[in-house]
Amino acid sequence: MAAFALGKEFQFQVNRAAAWPAGGFPQGCLTEVFGPASSGRTSLMLKAMKQAGDREEVCALVDSSDAFDPASAAAAGVALERLLWVRCGGNAERALKAADLLVQAGGFGLVVMDLADTPEETARRISMTSWFRLRRAVEHTPTVLLVVERQPHAKTCASLTLEMRRERVAWSGAPGCSQLLRGIRVHVERRKPVPAAAISFDARWW
Repeated sequence: MAAFALGKEFQFQVNRAAAWPAGGFPQGCLTEVFGPASSGRTSLMLKAMKQAGDREEVCALVDSSDAFDPASAAAAGVALERLLWVRCGGNAERALKAADLLVQAGGFGLVVMDLADTPEETARRISMTSWFRLRRAVEHTPTVLLVVERQPHAKTCASLTLEMRRERVAWSGAPGCSQLLRGIRVHVERRKPVPAAAISFDARWW
């Protein structure tokens, strides 16, 4: 395993599966991370939040579906005392407005908008005007704006788009007996900008 810089400020423990160009989660831009459940998208989100906290930056999490688990985040090393958690009660439009206000307010190193548990029908109804407004709000700021989704919806408004999927699952214990889930192997493909690039890494919790 080697330390691999997915972006200038965010490092992860990954295998050198493929060459990855310079760049990553850019400041002053909108980044999309998308994939199905158990694809590693939440692990990546928590890792980004942890490392922002390690740099003594303040983070904001706009939680569209009230799915955030503070205990799991603390176990992953997230500094909860440096995290503003905005609960939106399943209202995606409210989440967009909250993210817009937070980015414009300034003072946050990382703003995450978690739409991963938002129904796809609802997510698709978010207008491109709303995405353009978010992109314009974060431009020329030192803030990383990270959007986590099932499918990409920001389209041309995203400067970086990463697709995540699970390759395999790691278990402990003997087959046929009691087993514990110990981690997953995640495959990440950069869909935008081109040319595409890919890496794989292990998300483990033991």
